[in-house]
Amino acid sequence: MPQPKDLPGFYYDSEKSRYFPIKGPIPGSSSKPMTPALNSPQTSSNQESGGSCCRKLRNRTPSKLLRARELDGHCAIASRYCRSNFTEEFRKMQASRPVIWKYRGTDGMRITALEHLRVDVQTSAGKTETDVLLTGSTNGSMSFSQVGGVGRNHDGGTKWRADCVKNYVKGRTDENNEVLKPVFKPNRAALLMSSRISSIRLGPKFSSHAVNDGHIVGRALFTTLGSETSGGTVYTLDLVEPLNLGPGILNTWSGLEEIASFRGTIWTSEYDYNRHRAVIGTNLGAASVDLETGTMSWFLHCKSDVFAQQIVNSGNVILCGLRNGAIVTVDSRERRESLSGRLITHRIPYASSDKKVVGSNKEWFKLKGDIYPSHTIRMSSSISCLASLQFDDQYFLASSMDGSMKLYDLRLLQRGAVQCYEGHVNSHTRIQMGVDPSERFVMSGGNDCKLRLWSIKSGELLFEDKFSDSIISTVCYKTYGHSFKAEEENQYKCDSSQGAWLGSYEGLFYMCWL
Repeated sequence: MPQPKDLPGFYYDSEKSRYFPIKGPIPGSSSKPMTPALNSPQTSSNQESGGSCCRKLRNRTPSKLLRARELDGHCAIASRYCRSNFTEEFRKMQASRPVIWKYRGTDGMRITALEHLRVDVQTSAGKTETDVLLTGSTNGSMSFSQVGGVGRNHDGGTKWRADCVKNYVKGRTDENNEVLKPVFKPNRAALLMSSRISSIRLGPKFSSHAVNDGHIVGRALFTTLGSETSGGTVYTLDLVEPLNLGPGILNTWSGLEEIASFRGTIWTSEYDYNRHRAVIGTNLGAASVDLETGTMSWFLHCKSDVFAQQIVNSGNVILCGLRNGAIVTVDSRERRESLSGRLITHRIPYASSDKKVVGSNKEWFKLKGDIYPSHTIRMSSSISCLASLQFDDQYFLASSMDGSMKLYDLRLLQRGAVQCYEGHVNSHTRIQMGVDPSERFVMSGGNDCKLRLWSIKSGELLFEDKFSDSIISTVCYKTYGHSFKAEEENQYKCDSSQGAWLGSYEGLFYMCWL
């Protein structure tokens, strides 16, 4: 059968035997061939050029950008990566000059999961809206910490103050740094689970509780990894009622509910808002768990651990990243033919380069599930993280444990990556990527303990530096500003800028762009 021709603006779906329109690569993305692998001879020069690029960005000033725009006669500014406008270049310049704080005394937290949320908190003065960090650790500890408003309505606890460890803003010194808000952990704010916290995901937001630019979160989902004596467990925490972080803090944990337990390991999870279920990745495959009934349903069986997941297409499709480097597209909707509980068996061929990576002479590997074989791709090592983009969830970012980081279009997987991001360093660790709320930048820690930040559109490395002695393994963004009482504004920095919380075994960091 003759191969269908490529039509401009369309792609051909071989399973449905028809053409579909496409939006094409993200505007401004590089049209150059894919960059060489990180273990190629060009790696060191690429990293050097990335570092040079970071330094050049930090040396820019708004006046230089304005002068370039005025001399050019229009808003477009040419760079070695792509043609962009003044606003984009200014935001890149800001991203290349963050200010970074470390919270003193958080060294023993050993953070593995981290979320920033805005909730109602019950105090002696009544109910108030408060910013809270929900953290999970290697020893299975789950804990709440309050950001700002420290200790006023509590019966004791631990106060963590922030020290500025890096300041890349030109012309600013340690002496004129503003003081960042402290974080307060009340007594009895931690709950010890059976094993390491492997993931925390925030549930649906209640629009009736809208607060300024953010919304109050109604429910949180979290999972434990499992141990030699017990498997992983899925939990939910009800956050509709106000938290009591004072003497009645134990009432806060009364909203904790165990949903389902497994015999195996739970590596990751996602919250499917549309179907009110948890989607989990385990050492046996992927499953969904009804959060009301606890009913479990497997939609993917495989012998390779599911390390990463992403929900796309309103929950109809689940991307699963496997230990063997495959990214599998699974249709998680229940089909008539699958009502008997039997999953369809698929044989996915290995590429010649894949067999060397996984150390196997097999020509194929076996999966069971309602998958799209033509939408299965391979990266050169175990999948570390997947992250879809909200502006068009057909685009997703993927990183692997050999340091590869790429952007894909789900409609054009067989054509390869849309964009590549050079300089990432990894060899064996599951490291979370962080995409900012505006979806302009992607951030990730590395095995060399450096933090790096890239432009999603151009692939340009904007920031690269080491300020932690352990791997920055988890990232969550603050998406809205804070409101403070008058006495707090006098003492602490009123931070309405964009910022990210960073977690590592070494402790808690905060990074923002002024």
